Amino acid sequence: MSRIAARFTELKRAGRAAFVPFVTAGDPDFETSAAILNALPAAGADLIELGMPFSDPMADGPAVQASSLRALDAGQDMHKTLELVRRFRKGDSKTPLVLMGYYNPIHHYGTAKFAKDAASAGVDGLIVVDLPPEEDEVLRVPAKGQGVDIVRLATPTTNDARLKRVLDGASGYLYYVSVAGVTGTKCFDETEVRTAVAHIKKASELPVAVGFGIKTPEQAAQIAQIADGAVVGSAIVSRIAELTANGAKSEAIVKDVAGFCRSLADSVHAARDGAVVG
Repeated sequence: MSRIAARFTELKRAGRAAFVPFVTAGDPDFETSAAILNALPAAGADLIELGMPFSDPMADGPAVQASSLRALDAGQDMHKTLELVRRFRKGDSKTPLVLMGYYNPIHHYGTAKFAKDAASAGVDGLIVVDLPPEEDEVLRVPAKGQGVDIVRLATPTTNDARLKRVLDGASGYLYYVSVAGVTGTKCFDETEVRTAVAHIKKASELPVAVGFGIKTPEQAAQIAQIADGAVVGSAIVSRIAELTANGAKSEAIVKDVAGFCRSLADSVHAARDGAVVG
């Protein structure tokens, strides 16, 4: 059983949802990013999504875009991102880690080589937001050969026919984008998300994690009552940006981010009061 499947099975037995933080690799610099990543499991992260910095992250809002630019300006590249994962795995062999980003850096690295090196580093899954199901065979096949899940996305505009295509070949979990638009710019509608997640669960046994538009512990708790996981990204990277701009030292940034993630995790984990979704 993969780390992702094992973690969602464990959480389902415990009757709670997953807290899934997103941070960008190399933001604000390599060493601080490594320290943040290493602190996340103790802060309550059940899975981690690690952004692969890219110069044109078109699905992301201002906060995540800025985090990519900070990382690139600090010298982050794909090789350093995989090194972050290797460092993380030296101290944590259980927490699933999913790389999230865009296809261009993967293509530049070499798709088959990337799949092999990512698996070797300890990556469990990939979310490539600009590689649609019709075109992801170039990555999905080598990734599957290395035991790496391809996590697909569904959105409020995904109809039944499209959902069937999205689910065909998807693995690990399904990422439901709760709002139309880019990350961090809108808030979700709880009723609409509840309806969408219920509809997806009728079509698939994959766990469903919901992201985009979740900024507070209260909102994370709302999603945890509906879905198998709550993903928080923009709110976290915004804290990193503010602290960095104010000249905070690495230790202070790590402490603040870990504290905020702990508040999110506590809300997610307490949300269901033992009830199991799906």
